[in-house]
Amino acid sequence: VHVFQSHEEDDRKVRRREKNRVAAQRSRKKQTQKADKLHEEYESLEQENTSLKREIIKLTDEMKHLSEVLKDHEKICPLLHCTMNFVTVPRPDAIASCLPR
Repeated sequence: VHVFQSHEEDDRKVRRREKNRVAAQRSRKKQTQKADKLHEEYESLEQENTSLKREIIKLTDEMKHLSEVLKDHEKICPLLHCTMNFVTVPRPDAIASCLPR
């Protein structure tokens, strides 16, 4: 009877070890998949960040250019030098009276 119990205990230990081994494999696989997913997400965010930085540079350059264009235009704009510049929202008749004839 004692030998039979020992054999059952050995079988139980073997099954438990196998079950534990399989669970550990599953856990490691899951952990690896999670790390891979995080790495992919990191790469994607890095690409997006690089793209957004390029867009910031492009838009900053465009803003500088448009500011220069506006500054040049302000020098020659008849509406800004018109005696009727107190009109906050230019009306067609106010604009027409300021334009050179």
